[in-house]
Amino acid sequence: MTPSITAMSVIFFIVLVGSVVGFRAGAGRKMNLEEWSIAGRSFGLLFMWLLMAGEIYTTFAFLGASGWAYSRGGPALYIMAYITLGYVVSFYILPYIWELGRRHGLQTQSDFFEKRYRSKGLALLVSLVGVLFVIPYLQIQLTGLGIIVQVASFDQIPRSASMLIAVTIVALFVYFGGMRAVAWVSVIKDFLMILAALSIGIYVPIHYFGGVGPLFHTLAATHPTHLVMPGATKTMGHAWFISTVILSACGFYMWPHTFGAAFTARSGQILRRNAIVTPLYTLSLVFILIAGFAALLIVPGLTNGDMSLLMLARKTFPAWFLGVIGGAGALTAMVPAAIILLTASTLFAKNVFRPLFSPDMSEDRIARLAKVTVLVLALTSFGLALHSSSTLVALLLLGYAGVTQFFPGVVLGLFWPRVTAIGATSGLVAGLAAVALLMLSHRDPFHGFNAGFLALIFNFAVTTAVSLATPAQSNPMPLLDEEQITTPVR
Repeated sequence: MTPSITAMSVIFFIVLVGSVVGFRAGAGRKMNLEEWSIAGRSFGLLFMWLLMAGEIYTTFAFLGASGWAYSRGGPALYIMAYITLGYVVSFYILPYIWELGRRHGLQTQSDFFEKRYRSKGLALLVSLVGVLFVIPYLQIQLTGLGIIVQVASFDQIPRSASMLIAVTIVALFVYFGGMRAVAWVSVIKDFLMILAALSIGIYVPIHYFGGVGPLFHTLAATHPTHLVMPGATKTMGHAWFISTVILSACGFYMWPHTFGAAFTARSGQILRRNAIVTPLYTLSLVFILIAGFAALLIVPGLTNGDMSLLMLARKTFPAWFLGVIGGAGALTAMVPAAIILLTASTLFAKNVFRPLFSPDMSEDRIARLAKVTVLVLALTSFGLALHSSSTLVALLLLGYAGVTQFFPGVVLGLFWPRVTAIGATSGLVAGLAAVALLMLSHRDPFHGFNAGFLALIFNFAVTTAVSLATPAQSNPMPLLDEEQITTPVR
């Protein structure tokens, strides 16, 4: 049996097992909108940990992080910093979001904006922007999956074929199993990802250099600027690093799918416990980054840094273990792709189509439309991924620059009674306009700072100023205090 057949057979088996688990997860349950989109608000600590890890540690973490360590160097370390700070932010805001969701039956990010600001127009804008900016995130998963199959098959299987097969499988188990299917597949995905990260990050430095210390001594000697800012770039210095960390930490749970995942918890306290324990998962990224740095010395000259981890694995391990690593990578693409598809389709059906075209639409009809939208979005993202030439991290940063503009509306809406719908809308539009202006004019970074970060500051300023300049909102939704989020609703 050839190495390509061996590796692909293992990948196929892992994907098959994951798919079967996904299909069976929703068996015997009535898939109304509440069950399909947020699993009936029933997840405890273990499933929340698996679900949150499943949607945060994606192909970006598996291939993109090592790819930037390979091609950019020092700037890639921002990933470790922003993820850690993102959990700190979630500790303080997610329990409040969950409690509001429970009290008012919220299922999506747009539901929150509509309920908090009593504004259907703002909710519609949030829905459209959310769907727009999760598309790059979905592209990351499909592009990464294509890379995995291409490398594991020793270039025998084209990316397009593998991406089409995977997106079809993902769409189907989301269609039938909903959020519960995603959480169960995350069990397999997380185990395999940690196994792959530890194997590569520990074995490779020992095998080639005698340990992690000698690896970095060699790297410092041969590429003296790679481990310091701005690394192999000319623009990603300390100002870019700090501003990108702050931007990404604020936007960590502003993605529509991560925001919506908070509603699946059984209680707000589970979300706080999750914020405490999930950073331990971040330790696996240390080994992924080590692999990227090692690959620069072992497989130099790659034109696409995102391929570095798998090319390193192909050079180092037997074909069957390359298949295990590839299978882990495939599930790290499929799990978040499934969550994104589920969330984006629910947003479209409930918060875009219903208010515009069918205000009296029942939840059962919304659920049916959302399931059809899953298939449409899957094919659309597949088409975009085929023609994308951006790196995985570049796509992620583009998405973060957009979705983080929701942050002022969420945080001020939770903790400042004076913020108004006009203020939140004005700030969001101003932030998105600033992002578009700077990025489309190729001014990112702008004077050394991340363009999305500067837009976020502008957003906060506009939201605050317009809110103070406009009449206070009549009949505002009461804000919650700490006692209300720790006491169960009777």
